[in-house]
Amino acid sequence: MDSKSILVELRAERQRVDQAITALESLDHAGAAASPMTGVSVASTAAVTKRGRRRMSAAGRKRISEAAKAMWARRKKASPAKKAAPARHMSAATRQRLSELAKQRWAQRRKKMKTA
Repeated sequence: MDSKSILVELRAERQRVDQAITALESLDHAGAAASPMTGVSVASTAAVTKRGRRRMSAAGRKRISEAAKAMWARRKKASPAKKAAPARHMSAATRQRLSELAKQRWAQRRKKMKTA
């Protein structure tokens, strides 16, 4: 196929699509004009894109804050209070025994390093 015949077919297809869009717009009783490029109603897109930054009133913030505090209070009340584990202390004998074992390990390591 040559490029001229492809262009003729594409233009015919575009004309059929434009007719279909026009028919659908005539069914729409809202009366909103359609954008020629997208075919989407301009009124429907304007409402979405015009939306600004949403702000919360002080009363709304206070209401949310109080609800959050109440939620955490309920959660804290529902969970059983955990007792702190008692601090474990090593006896002097255990500390001495561990010290001796560490000294033996270091002596073995030094001996191994001298031979290597």
